[in-house]
Amino acid sequence: MHDIWKDMFVLGIPLLEKILRPIVIYAFLVISLRLSGKRELVQLNPFDLVVLLTLSNTVQNAIIGDDNTVLGGIIGATSLLATNYLVVRFLYDHRKLDQMVEGRADVLIENGKVRTQHLRKELITMPQLQAAAHKQGFSSLSEVEQCILEPGGTLTFLGKKPPTEEVRHQELLGRLESLAHEIALLRGSQPPARA
Repeated sequence: MHDIWKDMFVLGIPLLEKILRPIVIYAFLVISLRLSGKRELVQLNPFDLVVLLTLSNTVQNAIIGDDNTVLGGIIGATSLLATNYLVVRFLYDHRKLDQMVEGRADVLIENGKVRTQHLRKELITMPQLQAAAHKQGFSSLSEVEQCILEPGGTLTFLGKKPPTEEVRHQELLGRLESLAHEIALLRGSQPPARA
């Protein structure tokens, strides 16, 4: 029974190393994902998904080392969560540094025109952009006024607004139709005209 408790709770590596390993891997992954582009964060194709899944398995041993104890896992996970909390809290108070780490938004469609050079830079294909627009409720890219790739990898679509004259024309047509309906009701409720 003593060996079970020892295997679960006696650390196989020094405590400081157990804390530093996750912090180093965290910093490496943040920098690597930032350099790989915003697309990696949200617009996953099957290849990107395979890379992210195997990446977690690849760095697992670097995080835990030769220690498979429960206590070691708790210390490693706590180190990761604490590091993430401190980084997010620090970046919240330092907006310029946050922009350097997260990057800036990139406009993919402006004034209804697709900026293909920006798509190329972000490695987003036209079919991927169209699929994202369909998810947002647009039947085609011709309905999109602006599309922004946010620093977190989210695509924001803004639809084209009809010209003011067209809106006014539609309002007038609606009012005329309403008046025609009311006149028809009034004619139907009046007694027949006498001769």
